[in-house]
Amino acid sequence: MQPPPTAPPQAAASQAAGPAPLVSPTFAQVRQALQRPLPGFAAQRRMSPQPRAGSERILDPALNCRHAGVLVLLYPGPTGKLTLVLTRRTETVNHHRGQISLPGGVVEAGETFVAAALREAYEELGVPSAAVEVLGVLSPVYIPHTGFCLHPVVGALSQRPAFIPCASEVAEVIEAPLCDLLDPATARCETWDLQGQPTRVPFYAIGAHKVWGATAMILAELTALLSEG
Repeated sequence: MQPPPTAPPQAAASQAAGPAPLVSPTFAQVRQALQRPLPGFAAQRRMSPQPRAGSERILDPALNCRHAGVLVLLYPGPTGKLTLVLTRRTETVNHHRGQISLPGGVVEAGETFVAAALREAYEELGVPSAAVEVLGVLSPVYIPHTGFCLHPVVGALSQRPAFIPCASEVAEVIEAPLCDLLDPATARCETWDLQGQPTRVPFYAIGAHKVWGATAMILAELTALLSEG
């Protein structure tokens, strides 16, 4: 009987090296991904706490909610990889104190979702609105606890901005390479006690931070789109 064929030395070396490092998406790839049909709640639910009754109400066209625009801001990080900015909210803001969030806030009278997201990024982080190129939008997320509908806008900057955090709203500026969010090892899950109920909470482990809730749901849709390409 002939012995089984051995793998060529080149193939064997490739197998021994383990999985290839994740490649960071480009602005063009993000823009192209945002032109495809959005997966919406099906993708968001992957990073939604369970149980979280009410989230699915975003599918109701008659839903009455308070609207807010949030900005997923992408720019080249120190190594050239696309990076996005998050903030840790102070303990003095009205909602979601101490949580990790995307820059954003309530849509004011006469504003579009895009205008609100850009204005809030300027007010919270000093990001000049005119410098941001809007690449597209993601599906809205409904937050049952506060009655807000978040409308995510994806924007791009050609270089990292000089962040000027608003002291009353931003306790910490957090920068996360986009390829880290695409790494399955970054998505984790724990059981927490939320409002007196054991809750399964998926989150992204970004450094020492746990990015969960509506922010994680928004990022889940973006990563789902990018993973399709």
